[in-house]
Amino acid sequence: MPPKLILAFDTSAAHCAVALVLGDRVLADVAEPMTKGQAERLFPLIEQVLTDTGHTYDDLGAIGVGVGPGNFTGVRISVSAARGLALARNIPAIGISRLAAMAYGATGVNQIVLDARRARIYTQEFHAGKATNDPKMIAVDEMSGDQEQIILAPQDVDLIERFKIAQLPKHSIALATAYLAHDRFDDDNPRPAPLYLRDADAAVSSDPLPTIL
Repeated sequence: MPPKLILAFDTSAAHCAVALVLGDRVLADVAEPMTKGQAERLFPLIEQVLTDTGHTYDDLGAIGVGVGPGNFTGVRISVSAARGLALARNIPAIGISRLAAMAYGATGVNQIVLDARRARIYTQEFHAGKATNDPKMIAVDEMSGDQEQIILAPQDVDLIERFKIAQLPKHSIALATAYLAHDRFDDDNPRPAPLYLRDADAAVSSDPLPTIL
């Protein structure tokens, strides 16, 4: 069976990242830093990647999408886009956690760490890229273990300073997402859904609803 063309993207952090792979061939891997505007930039960037590589949406075999944890709005942008594309093209959309993407290609036992802000981190343990526990959010001070076995996102500057001998991921977020989607293509994958490990910053008002006349 010929390899599938996999489009992957992630907007779970301060970036808009897109990758395109065909089997083990990397056709594109781009990431634009941005703190806002991912919703407006995602599809133009996808279309730019497809055009530059001589492909169209019709060529896609599957979509890999980053489901977080990360920015609430950013995660929703990518998940909604992936579901819409998958439905329109009748191809599978495969959700990949940001923690799993960071662990891709790592050997041995590694603790993946993401800055969750407010002195908290998202973390999960992986052995040779396979999760050995569920992702969770904990206080930074609860983090323990061998710092040489910690993998950090390159943009998490404060955590890099704290864990100075930690490693960085082997691959970019979008490329690792694409590779994982390729590896999981034949699995029974559920529809992508956001991976939220903390409550939204905006809380529902406790005031009673107004009476509708």
